[in-house]
Amino acid sequence: MSDDGRSAITIIAMLGSVFSPYYARARARGAADPLMHCAMNVALYGPRADRWALTERPRGAVFRSPRSLAVGPSLMEWSGGELRVAFDEITAPVPSRLAGTVRLRPSAPEPAPLGARAGVALDRSGRHRWSPLAPIARAEVELTHPSLRFSGSAYLDTNAGDEPLERAFESWTWSRALGADGIALTYDVRRRDGTRLLLAPAFDARGGARELPPLASRPLGGTRWGMERSIAADPGSAPRLLRTLEDTPFYARSLAAARFGGKPATVVHEAVSLDRFASSWVQLLLPFRMRRAT
Repeated sequence: MSDDGRSAITIIAMLGSVFSPYYARARARGAADPLMHCAMNVALYGPRADRWALTERPRGAVFRSPRSLAVGPSLMEWSGGELRVAFDEITAPVPSRLAGTVRLRPSAPEPAPLGARAGVALDRSGRHRWSPLAPIARAEVELTHPSLRFSGSAYLDTNAGDEPLERAFESWTWSRALGADGIALTYDVRRRDGTRLLLAPAFDARGGARELPPLASRPLGGTRWGMERSIAADPGSAPRLLRTLEDTPFYARSLAAARFGGKPATVVHEAVSLDRFASSWVQLLLPFRMRRAT
């Protein structure tokens, strides 16, 4: 997110694109190779227009090493203590070029304790894991298509799983709240077995971690697709929606203002409904937001 709040970018490297209808169909036929369904998803939210790129590519377009990952024409690599991401993608549903470079520099040289690479289990069996590798970071963004430059607060995490998301979860909300003295993360998971997990760590600029005081689910309003949004924040507080960044039948990404531990923060928030994602009508709509390379 840019320091002036006018621009933002999200980049997700996916080995086994979890929301791919093609991957879902392959799994339905039996054992499926996740590396046949990889993508570098880039979403840009600019002061004039937003752009979205998601192209699924097969294993022949994927290269991995201990410090780098390439998917088609886009690359992530660690170099000199920073993560450099260079991408050159085509947007969907209207084709246009989305290209540039992001340099992300973590504020702490090593991940915080909660962000250990082993990850935090999100389900009872440990088949789904989350690791906030760089909870607090800075990023320099330089785009050539469109022409745009900005810098601001950044964040890096990783998720890994050994089964489809919809098998383990009904839904979740996630948020990253930026305040004056650090950041707060929340991961509020509704499991398929009826149980709930709420993670609420806070981090300071040196990488130190602590747990937030008890939080409560607070309403954030519905989307145009009829998805209800809630956010884990201070009990009795009234979070305020600032902007909806992504509005889809099963997923919403938003910018909000909320209070955590009695302090105000600007929040990047996501809400996911896996029940909706698994429905046949959503599966039919998914190809309109993505491209598929052969």
